[in-house]
Amino acid sequence: MDLTAFRWALTDTAAKARVPGMSVAVVSRERVLYSGGTGYADLHALSPAAAETVYPWFSMTKPVTATAALRLSDQGLLDLHAPVHEYLPWLRAPGPAQPTVWQLLSHSAGLGNPLPVRWIHPAGTTGPDQEQLLRKLMDRRRAFRYRVGGAGHYSNVGYLVAAQVVSQVSGEPFTSYVQREILGPLGMDSTGFSYPPGRPAATGYVRIRRGLAPVLARILPPGTLGPRHGDYSSLTPFLVDGAGYGGLVGTVLDAAEFARLHLNDGLAAAPGTTAPGTAAGPAGNRILQEATARAMRDIQVKGKQFDHSAGWFRKHTRGPHGSYVEHFGTGLGFWNIMRLYPERGRAIVLMSNSSTSYDYATLFSLILRMPWT
Repeated sequence: MDLTAFRWALTDTAAKARVPGMSVAVVSRERVLYSGGTGYADLHALSPAAAETVYPWFSMTKPVTATAALRLSDQGLLDLHAPVHEYLPWLRAPGPAQPTVWQLLSHSAGLGNPLPVRWIHPAGTTGPDQEQLLRKLMDRRRAFRYRVGGAGHYSNVGYLVAAQVVSQVSGEPFTSYVQREILGPLGMDSTGFSYPPGRPAATGYVRIRRGLAPVLARILPPGTLGPRHGDYSSLTPFLVDGAGYGGLVGTVLDAAEFARLHLNDGLAAAPGTTAPGTAAGPAGNRILQEATARAMRDIQVKGKQFDHSAGWFRKHTRGPHGSYVEHFGTGLGFWNIMRLYPERGRAIVLMSNSSTSYDYATLFSLILRMPWT
């Protein structure tokens, strides 16, 4: 198949948004259909953005966190509809209604969403203890800002709580459980909660006027803002403090393998194989029960901007190419999206190294119209 038009569209999408670099992966249930990149992962070194380039995932981590919780549920170890305080006795809402684990995952637990601008630490250093971080946030005035079990209100804090529940129930750190039970079985060797050694990583960029750069530098943790490159201020490598809501770092190829897990309703497929269970390696591992994976995509909670399920969300309107679920991963210096079209058996992952959003909808529409073979 001639991919010239698609490659041009990818480059045009990045250029119109003035994004330095962008990586993409497109998968079916059976295999990777396309992977590649456009532009630069680093403007100083002029290293190209590629499918193997590592990016911070930010909130694209949340579907992984939800998958971890639902796996524990499938194993009979976690009751998704039990009050959270059954697992974390110190965590209670002020009123009689108490949030459940499912409500955490679907953003209906009533928790607020403080702006996480400073919730980062330099790569290569140890971040905060996750329980201490969570307790500090929960001790703040009005941690619960909305009605428990009501409309959806997006909350990073809710996913910090969910990750702590996973840790409590599994008896190990959340990051260790995710590595052993999800990333490892899926062969996601270039993804983890720290920068994988020896892998090319994207440098994040913020487009900001030169005179405002010192202001941003004072807001961010010391040393976060790096050298200027034209209209951009670069960022030194950092990690997100909260592993459960945004801590993963990895490639579009690994994200696509995770997406393929959900296209296959919880059944893992070995990377590069033609179908689940057809090759040696991790193929054939059932990470989630089929009914569980499907329930995870069942949009149940209405929100102001998005409607939510456990780990996924969707805009209110149905797209021209059928139902989909998705999750963004946006933060300082990066803008990512993972979208699944279960009815069409397609998933698309885009990652870029600028805080600027871009016209992913037009690009997705082109991808879905292409006659992949």
